[in-house]
Amino acid sequence: MGKKSQRRLGKLQLEIDELTSETRTSVLMHKQAQQRTERKKSLLHRLFFLAKTSPEMVDKKVLGGYYENLFQKLQRSHQAEGITGLLLLYSSHVIHLLESSSDVLYSVIRDLKDMQQQERALLLEPKILLISHNIPSRLFQQWEYNVLNITAERLDDTLQGEPIEKIVSEFLTLFLKLGTHIQKTYKEFPNKPLSSVLDNVPELNVPQELIERVLKSNELLTPHQFLDVYDASISVIMDSEFVWPKPEHLLPETRK
Repeated sequence: MGKKSQRRLGKLQLEIDELTSETRTSVLMHKQAQQRTERKKSLLHRLFFLAKTSPEMVDKKVLGGYYENLFQKLQRSHQAEGITGLLLLYSSHVIHLLESSSDVLYSVIRDLKDMQQQERALLLEPKILLISHNIPSRLFQQWEYNVLNITAERLDDTLQGEPIEKIVSEFLTLFLKLGTHIQKTYKEFPNKPLSSVLDNVPELNVPQELIERVLKSNELLTPHQFLDVYDASISVIMDSEFVWPKPEHLLPETRK
């Protein structure tokens, strides 16, 4: 990712940090914040993945319910950071951003991997777009999902033929702008429905063709590939292996 793209994402993160100082809260969120202050058991991380939806899944809300149940189970087994984020359900694709502890996020990735072994998987061909570690603040203050009624759009002509690094950078920038807009709107109108917020900014919705372009990239890892790397044993290199010339093992002198 180029320096210009990094500066752009850094500026967006500063806007996110400012927004998180005043956001709508609930009793559950207050309790979770109190637990984090008292125990500080884990750091905050962010997971971003994409996938196709099963053509057999007519009602996209089924996937929203699936993740609600999964998060309830993970919250009971991982008494640490809460789970926040946004799941956008397109006609044939999904974008999912999650913020929580590393244990929770890796459990979600393992669930994605296991799902691919099922005969009727809800999600197909998932790819890990980004994992950010030790982020300073949340982009979202709760987890929500929304079904989008968006037809397929053409990929911006300026992105045609561009390397995947630039495509991903534009993708992330657009989505972070959307998240920042949602936070600003909730700050001013705490009870406004998410669907209404998204309808007001169609230019910030990621085009489906851009999602498809990213999913076809071989540079991004599938959950299976990611976990193979994550679970691989670490090869320890001894300090002596960096010495040159290589130490010789002296043999005892033979007696004449």
